[in-house]
Amino acid sequence: MPLTRQLVLPVHRTVPWGTVGAAGAAGLLLAALTRTGETAERLSLYLLRAAILAFAVGLAFLLDDPARHTTSAVPTPRPVRVALRTALVVPAAAAWWTAALLLVPPDVRPPVADITLEAGAAFLLAVTGAAAAVRFSEVTRPGLPVAVGLLATALLAMLFWPGRWALFVPVEDERWAAAHERWGVVVAGAVVLGAVCAIEPLRRRVRL
Repeated sequence: MPLTRQLVLPVHRTVPWGTVGAAGAAGLLLAALTRTGETAERLSLYLLRAAILAFAVGLAFLLDDPARHTTSAVPTPRPVRVALRTALVVPAAAAWWTAALLLVPPDVRPPVADITLEAGAAFLLAVTGAAAAVRFSEVTRPGLPVAVGLLATALLAMLFWPGRWALFVPVEDERWAAAHERWGVVVAGAVVLGAVCAIEPLRRRVRL
């Protein structure tokens, strides 16, 4: 525990706060558009989902570490360092999400618990994607490819995901409750996969 406390400030300095902040600002701008007219209010759910995706893209850069290969031999295990980075950004993510929700007019705001589940799933998938890139490759900056993959996956899911397993449905759709049961499964899967990917990356065999 004392060692973990000593790591807080150094790890805090390595978090890409600028990227996360820029993504958060873009997301809040999208959420604020729900106040600009009747058309925007009718699109409030979609604008809020776009805001969630914008912030998730910023979180995809959370594990970028140019010094990754020079810190791989430090005594602190990688899972601790990954968990610490994630823990540092959780309060910022919670504050951002609260602000995003408050920007949406109450009369057009989607059910808070359900849309929060969607947001949590997106944020977890972004960090898990970054952890997987670190676990299974030698890249030091996984953020950009993970962000592109996240955007592409979201777009493809909205366009081609089978209707009987729909995730992105409007509030008035009778599949809303079932869709959010599936979102719960996505959250659980992302947590498990993230925990697995947070362990030390695979070592490549040295060929003689």
